[in-house]
Amino acid sequence: MGKRALEGLRVLEMGQLIAGPSAARMLAEFGAEVIKVETPEQGDPIRNWRVVENGTSLWWYVQSRNKKSITVNLREAEGQELIRKLVKEIDILIENFRPGTMEKWGLGYEDLKAINPGLIMIRVSGYGQDGPYRDKPGFGSIGEALGGLRYITGYPDRPPTRVGISIGDSLSALFAVNGALMAVYHRDVNGTGEGQVIDVALYESVFSMMESTLPEFDRAGVIRERTGSTLPGITPSNTYMCGDGKYVVIGANGDAIFKRLMNAMGHEDVAEDPRFENNSKRSEHAEYLDSLIEDWTKSMPFDEIMTYLDNANVPAGAIYSIEDIVNDPHYHARQMIQEVKVEELGTTLKMPGIIPKMSETPGTIEWAGPKLGQHTNEVLGDKINLSADEIQKLKEKGII
Repeated sequence: MGKRALEGLRVLEMGQLIAGPSAARMLAEFGAEVIKVETPEQGDPIRNWRVVENGTSLWWYVQSRNKKSITVNLREAEGQELIRKLVKEIDILIENFRPGTMEKWGLGYEDLKAINPGLIMIRVSGYGQDGPYRDKPGFGSIGEALGGLRYITGYPDRPPTRVGISIGDSLSALFAVNGALMAVYHRDVNGTGEGQVIDVALYESVFSMMESTLPEFDRAGVIRERTGSTLPGITPSNTYMCGDGKYVVIGANGDAIFKRLMNAMGHEDVAEDPRFENNSKRSEHAEYLDSLIEDWTKSMPFDEIMTYLDNANVPAGAIYSIEDIVNDPHYHARQMIQEVKVEELGTTLKMPGIIPKMSETPGTIEWAGPKLGQHTNEVLGDKINLSADEIQKLKEKGII
């Protein structure tokens, strides 16, 4: 295996659950050395979330792959001092505590910058490090609500619903990684040597994904509402039932694609009708076109419908469950279903593969999420030169 893209980058992860740790995981997948700091008593709560086997969540093994785990009691002065010593040896610190927590421990950015002027500090929180809401507790679900996503998710005659995953946390993790790498470029490639703070708010990460909602409201007074599976103003683009009860998603809103779809359906007349020659005109007749398409999809089982659509080169696909994903040959061809050995399970565990695909410096899965404190001795010995006796005394005091 060749050198990985982030080899040599040193990261200290001081967070838990999803947003901050997800950012650290992405860095670890591409070669960064990530040291995860956990509480000595129970560690990151995600170790016990959802499906647990042999005392550990299956989610944990994915979320913390390639990371080293150390335990430090951050509420004790000696624990805080260990962090200050480690900060001298790292490039990036990731934390997702409530704003003010790190300062309370004497580990705020100004404190740590005095120790390491090149330190890049990623701070992920519900509302950001300033503003009137900074002190409010915030989870990804609240960020999705405040950021505008929940308002437009679901059907108009029902309450707003959630996307089936913690999308607000995951978006924040992506922005955190983006910011970190830009900061590394500024520090190292531009040669400034300067560290900086990356302030990521969950609600802002969601809000930044809200497409044209703001300018449309500003100039036209339009408030985007829940529309279920349709995409208003983009026609046709919807989910349609097939004859066997399965659903197919069809995106035929391009002018040429629309004609190919209509021809595949045997509606050459509709394909050439000037009322449907462009997206704006088609959107005026969206209900009619959706009805026409679903009458056709209901006439055949899903597999036959897909054959017609694939032959006509119309973007379409099934709505996959995780079982469908695991059985799909394309996922396997793209190495998106990985088998990773997990000692505690005595077997391998399927995990999502790594993205993006990089031709020269691809990411790798080196190991599954570690045991609590598995690397404490190694990190404290190698990074800050503590002796075995010093480490043992810290353990006896409950600091690590």
